[in-house]
Amino acid sequence: MEMNELTPHVEELKRVLDGKADEQQIISELNTYLNVYHVSLDAAKRGIIRKYGGDLGGFVTAEAIKKKIGDLKGNENSVDITAVAVFVEKKDIQVKGVTKTILSGILGDDTGTASFTVWDVNDIVMDKGATYTLKNVYTKLWNDKIQINLGNRGVVEKSDERIDLPERTITYTSTETKICDLREGIGNVTVTGKIISIETKNIQTQNEAKIVFSGMLADDTGKIQFSAWKDFELKSGETIKIENAYIKGWRGIPQLNLGERAEVSRVDDTFEIADAGSNNKTVAEILKVGGGLDVTITGTAIDLRTGSGLIKRCPECNRSVLSDECVAHGKIVPVPDIRMKLVIDDGTGAINAIVNRDDTERLTGISVFTAVSEAKKHGDPEVVTKMIEEKILIKDISVTGNVMTDEYGPMMIVRTISFNESNVTEKAEKLLDLVEGSL
Repeated sequence: MEMNELTPHVEELKRVLDGKADEQQIISELNTYLNVYHVSLDAAKRGIIRKYGGDLGGFVTAEAIKKKIGDLKGNENSVDITAVAVFVEKKDIQVKGVTKTILSGILGDDTGTASFTVWDVNDIVMDKGATYTLKNVYTKLWNDKIQINLGNRGVVEKSDERIDLPERTITYTSTETKICDLREGIGNVTVTGKIISIETKNIQTQNEAKIVFSGMLADDTGKIQFSAWKDFELKSGETIKIENAYIKGWRGIPQLNLGERAEVSRVDDTFEIADAGSNNKTVAEILKVGGGLDVTITGTAIDLRTGSGLIKRCPECNRSVLSDECVAHGKIVPVPDIRMKLVIDDGTGAINAIVNRDDTERLTGISVFTAVSEAKKHGDPEVVTKMIEEKILIKDISVTGNVMTDEYGPMMIVRTISFNESNVTEKAEKLLDLVEGSL
């Protein structure tokens, strides 16, 4: 965005922060959130307000307006929509091992249709063919399709507005797709792959106990988690062809779902499955997909974010705490820990990466014991952060882990991290050749 477009947002942040950050700090933060982390404007403003201790109650989103489905961009954070429930389905999903009931389906108005999900159902009831006004929804764009989401701030109200839906053609043709091309929100896909692992889970729905078969499927382009909602007699190690599956996602990570309409057949396919350690992606590719499993990114560590270095944790739940009090367990005796919250840039974009204690100690050579000693010696834990910066910043590194996406953009939970051997002379010569060739 141009500076003249950002000016009213800078002024709003100055008002809400009330002197806690000056204008140049706010402009710099906005530039980082928008151009480095690639998050929406409202998410950037909320992040800045939280960082400097401002009152989010004084922040009003710029997009709290009513829109038609055809006018949605896929980056709205608070918008009202009046539409017909073309299709509605209530289902139970697993979130961190806990069963959660959601409403999903298709909404339509006179400008088009879009899929929707109500994540906090409570007493919300939606009937097929009825018209509703959904307030405070947020939208995403996956695979070039709009997705409408209703969180805990959302409201669903019955509407008397008459909406004439355009005629539309529905097709159930299943499209052959490689795992690397699967995106959240895609329906009716055909995937061929090898079952790497499978397990059964017993869950309790509203009406009955149900067995879900979940595991990992891989082809020569990558791997994906899957869930089968009926018994297809799947076995680890066999190669299968799945038709009429659909893709859901958790925090940006696509997941393959086999519902009642899915069909499974055994095939004799000898393709080589992707090696878990060779799933190399660029940040741009991750931004396009939204997330991924066992992803490897190679780039430069350009920043160490707040919350890095020496931190305190609750001994009961392992939450990081700012004082000697945990939000879940009250007054505690915290235990010291050390971590890195890196920003890694690979030339196509930047991504946040959280590195745990073991890898932080191994890569920097700074142990928790050393960190505690240095913090006591200097009377300031920030000295540890500066020590880590000297070891890690502007270094070429490779990180591997799972990438998830939230309102602040993609974030990797790092499983392994290592320095890359850099041949400075070779790089300089290549750069010189490139410059001379353009003269």
